[in-house]
Amino acid sequence: MGKLVYWLLLPLAVAVSACGGKKGIENQSLLARIDSIDAHGLQRMQTSKSETNFKFKGKEYHSFVSRTPDESLPHVTNEMGDTYVDNKIVLRLTRGNETVLNKTFTKNDFSSVVDAKFLSKSILEGLVYDKTTSQGIVYAASVCYPQTDLYMPLSITITADGKMSIRKVDMLDENLNDEAPN
Repeated sequence: MGKLVYWLLLPLAVAVSACGGKKGIENQSLLARIDSIDAHGLQRMQTSKSETNFKFKGKEYHSFVSRTPDESLPHVTNEMGDTYVDNKIVLRLTRGNETVLNKTFTKNDFSSVVDAKFLSKSILEGLVYDKTTSQGIVYAASVCYPQTDLYMPLSITITADGKMSIRKVDMLDENLNDEAPN
């Protein structure tokens, strides 16, 4: 029995010692990335943060995106009875010291382009900086059925003055755009 416990705890000890030279905050962020299930069976996606710098119309921009599970949002239960905590995503877009956009998204922010039935069974999965276009700064977002490949791809465009538009992405159009002629 003692050897079994040793072999079960060995991977944890290796992981902890491998991170031993890093500061505590980095260790916490590593642990925060692990998806979890609590004592009540609630499943949560990992916490994530992303920062990106880019130029748009000759000016420097900084994008900060943070996804966290949010207990205050309604839980989502799938057909097998698994229950998931939905996420909120904070997007802060700055140009120098000026805030262009500071918004916290939930899946309901996409209700104008995503069917209510799909929204009721889905969670807000992610939001990432995609590209800049002549129309603005583009972010890709997705609302999905938890732990499946079934998702709704979305596009958020933000203008230089902070106006935002949201649209559902036609996956066929996206694939055609990716395969530009040589």
